[in-house]
Amino acid sequence: MITFVLCLTLLIVSYFTYAKYLERTFEADPSREVPSKSCYDGVDYVPMPVWKTFLIQLLNIAGLGPIFGALLGATYGPVAFLWITFGGIFFGAVQDYTSGMISLQNKGLSFPEIVGKYLGLTCKQVMRVFTVLLMVLVGAVFMIGPAGLLSGMTGLGLSSWVWIILAYYVVATLLPIDKIIGKIYPVFGAALIFMALGLLGVLFFGDYTIPELTGLRNMKADAAAFPIVPTLFITIACGAISGFHATQSPLMARCVTSERQGRPVFFGAMIAESIIAMIWAAAGMAFFGGVGGLNTALAEHGGNAAWAVDVISKTTLGKVGGILALLGVVAAPISTGDTAFRSARLIVADFLGLEQRSFRKRLYICIPLFAAGYAITLMEFDVVWRYFAWANQTLSVVALWAVSVYLLQKGKNVWIAFVPASAMTFVTSSYLLVSGQMFGMGYTLGMVLAGCFTLFVMLYFITLMRRYGKTAA
Repeated sequence: MITFVLCLTLLIVSYFTYAKYLERTFEADPSREVPSKSCYDGVDYVPMPVWKTFLIQLLNIAGLGPIFGALLGATYGPVAFLWITFGGIFFGAVQDYTSGMISLQNKGLSFPEIVGKYLGLTCKQVMRVFTVLLMVLVGAVFMIGPAGLLSGMTGLGLSSWVWIILAYYVVATLLPIDKIIGKIYPVFGAALIFMALGLLGVLFFGDYTIPELTGLRNMKADAAAFPIVPTLFITIACGAISGFHATQSPLMARCVTSERQGRPVFFGAMIAESIIAMIWAAAGMAFFGGVGGLNTALAEHGGNAAWAVDVISKTTLGKVGGILALLGVVAAPISTGDTAFRSARLIVADFLGLEQRSFRKRLYICIPLFAAGYAITLMEFDVVWRYFAWANQTLSVVALWAVSVYLLQKGKNVWIAFVPASAMTFVTSSYLLVSGQMFGMGYTLGMVLAGCFTLFVMLYFITLMRRYGKTAA
């Protein structure tokens, strides 16, 4: 319990300390005009109150991530607490806040346009394609998962639920952001928080024991096949850092009404997600009688995190828990899926220069996006998820390097982005090389090659730092 409480405390304290430092670094000015006013279009650029943008941002970036990813990450043991805590503060919250603020100070630019501005035209063109594909992939993943669960609950066929969810995605993506997303997402976001707080109360006052961190030992049942580095850092994405978040921050950058709202909306939502992930990781370890029990239970159910969520929620929270569990495994991912398609629409609109006041122009963009999304649902889910996880974290690498260049150009403290960018470069490149799902290279060789690649990228950036230093002089 001590490790758990200390980590929760660090997460909360970071909002009042590190977040304020970032706010000063970005010189957040409440008097500066924001995109929701200067670019108002009644569709995507719509001013909303801060409590609403916070809850929408939380639900946009959360989905299944801080629940499923945290439960699967908990199979490694209490070391997962460290990654959620320090990853959430110094990796995820930095990425979310900085990408959101850069977008906010650049008329709500979408992620690929921000990347292009700071990493060059070639990178922008690659990211335009890569990001749109990832958004469609996210949308498809969050059609298949909820559709499968709803099919099992209702008896209605999987394909029928896929079409129903797809129809909802079409409506939510095409309508102005304040019509559906602005009305129901705050409710779902609040429910996600209440579910986590209910579990927190059970952990504190129930008859459960949360394991303490006694070392960095890998407690996963098949530790050799799934080493902590890099697998843990890919398994727990949402809750620590997720590249997908960088594509979502511009959505709310077009809706906040003051630059000072960046701290609660971008940094605050990420910390809230980390807290939710911490609670679910702890609940998984405690509910099943320890890390070993969690590993055994998940193994017996084919690694099905949805089953674990259902059992934990219903057992600890009763009928209310059952309803909230349904929200967690069905409504939350659906909400993330539709904002993924919305992001894809905005990204395409930005690089084609198509204004989005016109319903017809929105429809032109959406038709091929939804057609591609449906086609992906016909593939094997495991195959889709396997590559989504790596692509998601690779996106965070690009986001952090773009932020690093931004800070360098502005003469700000570049290390706040340079360090996590370097670390995530190593994580994603090593996973690509050593994971059996990817190249499957020998662990030692893969780590060495990934280290060499990361060192090359770091040295290249350091040469940029020197060049900018000489230019400034």
